[in-house]
Amino acid sequence: MRRDKNRYVFADPKRFKRTHRFRNTVLVLVPLLVLAFIVSNIAVSRSVKLEEVRLTVLNLPVDLEEYSILHISDLHGARYGEKQKAVKTALGSTRYSCVVMTGDMLGKDGDVEPLLELIGLMPEDTPKYMIPGDMDGSFIDSNAHGSLSPYTDWALRLIDAGVILLDRPASETRGKGTIRFVPEEVYTLDLDVTESVYRKQLDALRARAASLTADEAARIRALEYEMERMEEIRSARKEFAPEDIQIVLSHQPLKEDYFQGIVSWTDKESVFSIRYASLILAGHYNGGQWRLPGKGAIYVPELGWFPEDSEIMGLNYLGNIPQYISPGIGDDPHYEHQPGRVYNSPVITRIILTRKAN
Repeated sequence: MRRDKNRYVFADPKRFKRTHRFRNTVLVLVPLLVLAFIVSNIAVSRSVKLEEVRLTVLNLPVDLEEYSILHISDLHGARYGEKQKAVKTALGSTRYSCVVMTGDMLGKDGDVEPLLELIGLMPEDTPKYMIPGDMDGSFIDSNAHGSLSPYTDWALRLIDAGVILLDRPASETRGKGTIRFVPEEVYTLDLDVTESVYRKQLDALRARAASLTADEAARIRALEYEMERMEEIRSARKEFAPEDIQIVLSHQPLKEDYFQGIVSWTDKESVFSIRYASLILAGHYNGGQWRLPGKGAIYVPELGWFPEDSEIMGLNYLGNIPQYISPGIGDDPHYEHQPGRVYNSPVITRIILTRKAN
């Protein structure tokens, strides 16, 4: 009967105490480890870093020596404190010649407010260039919306804030040095074919101007914008000189085979060619989103498990042309099962161009 009342009657009392102690230790340690992980991850992944990269450009004009680019990518509408306070702290009194944003800067449903707060930290007279990412969508809205402008509502707000929405080459000149910022897609654009397609669509809509819907009228404005853009690209291509510094902007990093395809496709006699690029700036991967300390990214949807950092962030080379991939500053919803950044500091990069060998 005693055995039925106490099932431990034959158990080793010392062994039972050791098991009990071990279990209690685990129950205490596991929550502490989880708490330590959460606290340390917050310290890492909510602290914005400013990194510096010095890049040697052997043909850099003397007047462009120490020209610096503040490169930001993949904000995804993130906020780091009130009015982006952590970003302000990271930038401090840092000076830079221009700002380049390589896409996916908007938040959910086109929320532009966090980006405007970020832009508000920057000097008004500093040029700010932006290309859209795959999550942003186009600058242009071909459907009827809140204005008669072909630009989307969020794009208009960025323009008002002084941002140059880059869908054609833009340039700056300092003394005898010219630096040109080129969206990557412009190198592969067949202007004649594209213009022909737009012209046919435009003529068809204009032919029945008296009965257009609001959406069709918006489509006309968008097509007129595109026709103007084609003409400006055509003119800009003729202005490129061999000594100009070409900075290429691409949201997704370029792969070697794609890059070589562009090089082989473009006119070998033309100065307007990605083969003459001095630097390619990209983003997209957010540094892998979730990272293991000392090991790197865990999983990237397009690249698989444990990709090399050279594929997703930092400086790599396509032939002899440097490509800098921003680690990003926000978190990308494409990482469906990896929300937030884990052991992955948000990074803004200041890239300094110099003739001096590093």
